[in-house]
Amino acid sequence: MSPRAPLPPPPPPAEIRSWPDREALLADRARALDVLGRRLLGGGRFALFAGAVLLLQLGWGMVGVTLVGLGTGAILDPITFFVGLVVSVLGAGVMVPGLWLAVRGVRQDRLARERLAAWAALDRDRAADARLRRPVPSALWMVVSAVLCGLGLWLGFAVPAGADPADGRGSVVYGMGVALIFWINGLTGLFKAAGHYRTAIRTAPAGRAGRSASSGPPRHG
Repeated sequence: MSPRAPLPPPPPPAEIRSWPDREALLADRARALDVLGRRLLGGGRFALFAGAVLLLQLGWGMVGVTLVGLGTGAILDPITFFVGLVVSVLGAGVMVPGLWLAVRGVRQDRLARERLAAWAALDRDRAADARLRRPVPSALWMVVSAVLCGLGLWLGFAVPAGADPADGRGSVVYGMGVALIFWINGLTGLFKAAGHYRTAIRTAPAGRAGRSASSGPPRHG
């Protein structure tokens, strides 16, 4: 599914539902759960997540060139300082789409989880509910996010501890910025994977393949 494609709409209110029978409801439910699951944990979403991290780190790296140079006194002459300033502005510009992708991803994930929970609550279906768990993508998100968190945490301690006074504060600021980007995005991925797992367990618990109490006879239009 293309990241630009719209999310499946929420299920219609109970008073205007018009499925002819339960099989039709389960078919629509299975399609919606599959699309929403791929939107949350699929390859396209992972690519956007990785792209946001890369853009943020690339932009911050361009800003870091100036920060480190100022700390060491390497860009005190006007021409070098001007070049460094231009690079920093360009770096900040590179960070803007990365930040936009990260924020947009969080908002889209929240909306997709809400709609996934609404569709899952309509009924129970063993096959669709098993696919909803998506253990392999969930594990991939968990591992990658844990690595990012661990790297950010390690840099957060290692950079200040290993800072050379001769390098000034610029290198420390740059290193802490790198650590913060890894840490925040890692936490975002961890919360995402854990949130999907909780949603899957809560709305489609294992061993409940029968009809739920909430699924009354479909209303005919």
